[in-house]
Formats: sequence, structure tokens, C-alpha cells
Amino acid sequence: MTDIPRSSSGRRTARRLGVVTGAASLAAVGTLLLGTVPAAAVTGGAGVGDPYFPEDGNSGYDVIHYDVHLDYDPAHPDHLAGDTTVTARATAGLDQFDLDLKGFEVSGVLVDGRAARAVKRTGDHELVVTPDRQLRQGQRFTVRVRYAGAPPAEGWHILDDGGAEASGEPHGATSWFPANDHPSDKATLATAVTVPTGWTVIGNGLPGPTTVDGGRSTFRWAENHPMVTYAATVAIDKFTVQKYKLADGTPVVDAYSPGLAIDPKTPQLQSDIISFLSSKFGPYPFESAGGIALGDGQDVPNGLETQSRPTYAGGLWDYPMTHEITHQWFGDSVSYTDWRDACIAECVAQYATQLWDEHLGADLDTDFYQGTLKDVLGDPSFWSTHIYDAGPGHELDEGIYDKGALMMHALRRAVGDADFFATLKRWTSEYRDSNASWPDFERLAAKVSGKDLTGFFTAWAHSTTVPADQYLYPGSLAKVRITR
Repeated sequence: MTDIPRSSSGRRTARRLGVVTGAASLAAVGTLLLGTVPAAAVTGGAGVGDPYFPEDGNSGYDVIHYDVHLDYDPAHPDHLAGDTTVTARATAGLDQFDLDLKGFEVSGVLVDGRAARAVKRTGDHELVVTPDRQLRQGQRFTVRVRYAGAPPAEGWHILDDGGAEASGEPHGATSWFPANDHPSDKATLATAVTVPTGWTVIGNGLPGPTTVDGGRSTFRWAENHPMVTYAATVAIDKFTVQKYKLADGTPVVDAYSPGLAIDPKTPQLQSDIISFLSSKFGPYPFESAGGIALGDGQDVPNGLETQSRPTYAGGLWDYPMTHEITHQWFGDSVSYTDWRDACIAECVAQYATQLWDEHLGADLDTDFYQGTLKDVLGDPSFWSTHIYDAGPGHELDEGIYDKGALMMHALRRAVGDADFFATLKRWTSEYRDSNASWPDFERLAAKVSGKDLTGFFTAWAHSTTVPADQYLYPGSLAKVRITR
């Protein structure tokens, strides 16, 4: 997610409702539709035990793939119809399991093509499914859910012209499709969205065939690399679409909402940013690239690292692009194990804007590091965030971005450029398309550098006071002299 980008000086420059199984309808939330769960049932848990969001995700299975079909008419923005099939593998014998889905009337649930024995709602987002027969441990199975209604606003954003955009961190996906909504369970994604002809749909990954039938068009997209649910998106608008390729042939799709200025230099700028970041982090990790630029001032995120095609508000500019494209390596390709791990994405992405400044000629020791310290050394609030394990409700606090970017530069000076960038490249290579934790990063940095970094990371990532001078000014960093 984008924080307000920084200039070379280091300071800021901007900043379940009713359910139906078969023919029966559900009138009261939480009531079983058909039958009961056997007394000796093996049930999947509601929640994977995340320390910040204990009810997020579900245990008992791993998702392999989401196939999401949506029907949306911008003339009726309060209605969305969905038909999603989730392909998963049972990690235990299951008589019952949960999916995460907010809102909507659910009109049918099929497990391996057979009507579920029972479906009920519990809590804010749990859809509890009892299949017709027990799922065996290791069994691959499908769950098809048909649903419709007013999409929740947390992750489904209505644009001013009636179009829509789906995104949100830490939550958002369950506002438009049923999911195992936790970063630890990554899966591939295919979307097919039907809209009135004249509207365009942009999604993650590679475009598929667009079909037109009776004044309605269906757009298809496929992300073939596993992804976290919060990085999934569809955007519906009367977009201007630009297509081109990177130097290595990777296809790029940029989409601009009506009224946005399109800089003819953007394709080259985006290509240069991806090339530069690839030189620091390793090969670009996905099969496609690009961006979705939505109208400024609307109720959409300022920026989000939607996989392979980040979402931006107002246009495609160098600092937001540098931040969100960095997330393609840090956060998307290599994702959190749980929500304590935000630094593996945000610390690096925020520091990447400084690397871009350096690429353009800035001296980061003086312009960024010392310049920022002069402003914040006497400000206890700046240091008050634990970069790792910031606490529930603080998982994306500003301090993770700002203090984290300073820490990354201090680490670079502590281990030297060669080992610092070697650590970043080994991280993106060894954990590609999977999950890792911030403690994993600390261990890798120590391994690559051959140095004991325990004191350094304790001072920076696990404390809430100004680090001791030996960690604040490692390597070639000169001590800041402040005159009062």
C-alpha cells in the first residue's frame, strides 16, 4: 500500500444475510438450512489464528485456485451477482468447513457438484458449509457459491460514474468473492466479469478473450502466480487502455479512468522503474505488468499493490509507481505469514522510493538519512512503533513505513552494499510465490552478511526508542549534529 511519497530530502511531498440451498430459503442468520452436523464431525476452524485477526482465514484446507464470475451493471451500482468456484485441498478429513464472505444473499452452494447438506452464517463473514459427504484428508475438492446483493463497501468501491473498483488491505476480497481470506493461503485467480458493452474491466494477470452477447461484454483475466486475497482486483470503468511490452517482452496493460491526463512518457517511465528495481531485487516476478489509474478524489485507496497491476488514484507517477511496483516482489511474490510481518513489504517499498532518488542522483546519506534524523531525533512518536509486531490495529501504522525506510538504509550501511542487495535478491528468489516472516528476513540478512545483527534488529525493529549510536550510525553514516 502506498504511503505518501517522499522527496529526496526524506520528508513528505504528498501523502450473511439470507442463504438458500436447493429450493429452501433462509430467513434467519445462523439457522441451518438442511440437516445437522454429525456428532463426531471433523470441522475446519473459523480463523487460522492470526494474532491480529484471529477470525481471518479458515483451517482444514488450502485453496489452490479461485474462478470468479461477476455480473455488474453500473446503472445499478447497489447490486452485484457472483458465481465463484473455489478449488482446494483438504488438510484434514472434513465434515464441515468455512469460507469468508461478507454480505450477499447466497442462492446455492455445491461441493464437488453436489448440493451442500447445510449452509449457515456465523459472525461477520463466516459462511459455514457442511458437504453432502465427508472430504478425505488430501482430497482435492471444489466449492461453487452463487450469490447476489449489495456488495459491502469495505472492498467494493463505487466510482462517480457508476463503475466500480475492488481492493482493500488488510481486507477487501470477501466483499466480492468467497475466499480463505488470510495472506498465508495463496492461490491463483481467474476472473470473468460481465458488464454492459461500452464499459471495460481490468483485472490481475493476463487478459483472456472478451466476448460480446446481446449488448453485454464479458472480460476475462488470469493471474497464474499464487496471490494473497487482498492483492486481487477488478476495476470497471470506461477506461482508456494502453498496451505495450517491457524490454524482455513482458506485456504491460495500463488503464486510465475518463478525464485523467495520460502522459506519453509514462510507458517509458514505468519500464525504467521496473528495470531499475529488477537490478536491485532480481527478475520481475510475474507474467504481466501495468497499472490501473482511477479518478482522484473518489473513495478508492491512494495506492494498492494489486498483483501484477497496481491500483493508483489520479494517475501513474514515479514515486507511487516505485512504491507499488516494489510490492510486486515484497508483499505479492513473497507474502506475509501473518499480519505482524508488514515490514517485509512496507519497509522495503518505502525505501525503494529513496533508491529511485539515488538513481536520479541523490546522496541518501545526507539528503535522506541525515536530513530525516535532524527532524525526528527529538520526536518520541516517530520511534514509538514496533516495526515488527506493531500490535492489533497498528499493522500498517505510518511508523512501519517511515522508521522502516530509515532502518533499511542503516542496515545497508551496517552490512555494505554488496551484502544488502544480495540479501534482497536471495529473499525474492528463495521465497518466490510463497510466504515468509520478518524474523526470516533478519536471519537471512545475518546469514548473507556473516554478521551478528541481533543488536541491530533489536534496536530498530523490536524497540520503541531511538537506537544506540552504534546502530543509528553504522558503517559510513556520520553522526547527525543538531543545533538547538
